[in-house]
Amino acid sequence: MGKKIRQWLQSLSFKTGVIVLLCCIPFYILSFAQMLLPISTAAKGILWAVLFGMAKTCQYGGLTILGVEGYNRLKSWMKDKKQKKVQETCEND
Repeated sequence: MGKKIRQWLQSLSFKTGVIVLLCCIPFYILSFAQMLLPISTAAKGILWAVLFGMAKTCQYGGLTILGVEGYNRLKSWMKDKKQKKVQETCEND
């Protein structure tokens, strides 16, 4: 079952992976911001577990979707950025 889910996630597009990965940010913020609410400690603990769990689910789901393609794109982007910096330095000298 886990293998089927992983294969399905990896078949999704790069853009979908980025969107899912970015969805973890609000869940992380909410998981800690809810501690400021005037509710019981038990309710805060439950909310934290649910929201933090959703954040982790989005994070690992997004990383699974991105997979090797995301890594290759990031590596290529970093390489291009470094080459542009070197070219700008050579042109200024």
